[in-house]
Amino acid sequence: MSRIAEVHHPERKDPTPAGLALPLPCRRWTVAEYHRMDELGLLGKDERVELIEGDIVAMAPIGSEHAGQLNYLVSVLGHELYGKAVIAPQNPVILSDSSEPQPDVAVLRWRDDYYRKHHPRPADVLLIIEVSDSTAKADRRIKAPLYAHYGIPEYWLVDLPEQRLEVYRAPQEDEYRQVTEHRTGKVSLFMFPEVFIDLGTLFPPS
Repeated sequence: MSRIAEVHHPERKDPTPAGLALPLPCRRWTVAEYHRMDELGLLGKDERVELIEGDIVAMAPIGSEHAGQLNYLVSVLGHELYGKAVIAPQNPVILSDSSEPQPDVAVLRWRDDYYRKHHPRPADVLLIIEVSDSTAKADRRIKAPLYAHYGIPEYWLVDLPEQRLEVYRAPQEDEYRQVTEHRTGKVSLFMFPEVFIDLGTLFPPS
């Protein structure tokens, strides 16, 4: 598998001094070790991080527009998919022994226990949505190939600065074969074509 995450802060410039490009070995963490670090208090109580291919990656703070969009998506999807799917906002999804991202929204296969006994795995995930106000580049470069590699059937990137919804479908190896961009109209879910998001409401006029 190609390296998906190479740095802890994907949006920051590489701090390596010019001319120094040594292939230094990196310590990769497992999901079990990551959970143990949290239990021991090695991760800050309010620190927002996720595990991506063995790297503990800092997550961007949530601004008001980001939070509002997330509230809207959860409200619409929760109403339309009640009893059909579980809507999980900013909760962990265990993709492998070395990756446990916390997407903004995960639409999961219905379970009566709402995944109380264990976090969802790739086979449980129908759609992942990331809302981006400052991390769109990383969400395309890192999250898209990550989700494609683990067979997540559909991935949405809500690009707030560009007022655009990017829809990724048909995962194959480390990429999605179908990528479309939408600024207006209504976009339906692949697994639930009767359910849609109105982009006029998602991106209201200023």
